[in-house]
Parts: sequence; C-alpha cells; structure tokens
Amino acid sequence: MDLYGKKSKSIPQKLIIFGLEIVLLYLAYFIAFKKGGTTVYNWFGINIQEGNLMRRIIIFSFSIIVFLRISFATFVFVKRRIPFEETISVPIAFALYYIGFAIFGYGSNAPLGIIDYTGIAIFLFGSYLNTFSEYQRHTWKKDPENKGKLYTINLFKYSMHINYFGDLLWVIGYAVLTHNIYSAWIPLFLYLFFAYFNIPKLDTYLEEKYKDQFSEYKNHTKKFIPFIY
Repeated sequence: MDLYGKKSKSIPQKLIIFGLEIVLLYLAYFIAFKKGGTTVYNWFGINIQEGNLMRRIIIFSFSIIVFLRISFATFVFVKRRIPFEETISVPIAFALYYIGFAIFGYGSNAPLGIIDYTGIAIFLFGSYLNTFSEYQRHTWKKDPENKGKLYTINLFKYSMHINYFGDLLWVIGYAVLTHNIYSAWIPLFLYLFFAYFNIPKLDTYLEEKYKDQFSEYKNHTKKFIPFIY
C-alpha cells in the first residue's frame, strides 16, 4: 500500500514496461495477420488471410490505441513509485488484451454488424473516460493551490474511480468485437480485480491521507459504476 504514497519517476521500470508491450504488440500482429491460411493480398505490407479481415484490423487497431494511451499515461500521469515487480505484472495483464483478444477474434468469420459497431463505441467511450479523466486530474494537481486537496470534480464527480470504469468499458468493447463468448472472462476478471482488490486498497490509502475529505466524497459519490455502484 505504501507505493501509492511514494513519488518517483521510475524511468527504468517504465522503459521496461514500454519495451515489453512493444513485443506483445508484435505477437498480436503476428497472430492476427500472419497465422497460417492463404494470403489473398497485401495491405500496406501486412499479409492478409481469408476470413473477416476487417474484424482483425479493428481488434489490432484497438491494441495500438491502448498501447499509445497507456504509454502516454505511464510517462506523463503516473508519479508514484513503480516497483520492479510491476515491470512483469503489467505486461502480463496487457498480454490478456493484446494477445488474448487477437486469439479470440481470429476465428470469427461473421460480418460486422450493429453489435460490432456498439462494441467500437463502447471501446472509444471507455478510452475517453479513462484518459480524459486522468488528464483532468493531472492538470488540477499541477495547481499549487490544490495541494493537500482530494480531487472530486469533473468526471470524478460521477464515480470515485471513473478511470477504472473507463478501463472496464474499453475492455468490454474489445471482447464484443471478438464474437467469442470465452473473451467475456477477461472483462469479468478485470471487474473482480478492480472491485475486490485494487479499489479497496486505493480507498484505504485515500481515506488515511484525506480523512474527512474522503469520507464526504465517499458518502455522495458512487464508487465505481456511475449512478449504479
């Protein structure tokens, strides 16, 4: 729990995570576009197999978007100390997204439909909630007048952990695009991790640090899912 209260640039750890995620992206690319089958044509140098090409392109594009967002957030927003253990645990978690969804989505030949477009919208909205809420908090904390204050405004007034809710949404969007029921285990696992591990630990730290500010915030704001929970 102490890691939340310790500030550090943790550049070596961030670079290791960045490098390992690039490796994972290449593996996801290999699974999506170079895994057996008959090559029908080249798309910007990518070997394309028969099947639902557009679905695989969208899923891989999701991975690129996630990689860019998370890399930006890691180097710009994250100010806490990153233990070296996280240089392994974080890439393992993202392997579930980059590689897991690439595998689950590879075999689907179903044409894109309303469910897929809904999944794309969920992914984009979740990405917005996660990154923009973090950006709003980041800019607010840079103001010296806000030192020692708990951030409770903008998107965070709808949920104490609106950034985590955004994470859950974009992972659900990923799963929808695969058309594979087994991929539902990934957002379910993420929900359980947030609800029963990460959020309780972070709340304990925030309560100890902000005391009455946190108590009032907790009494008037949903914990995770806006307007529901």
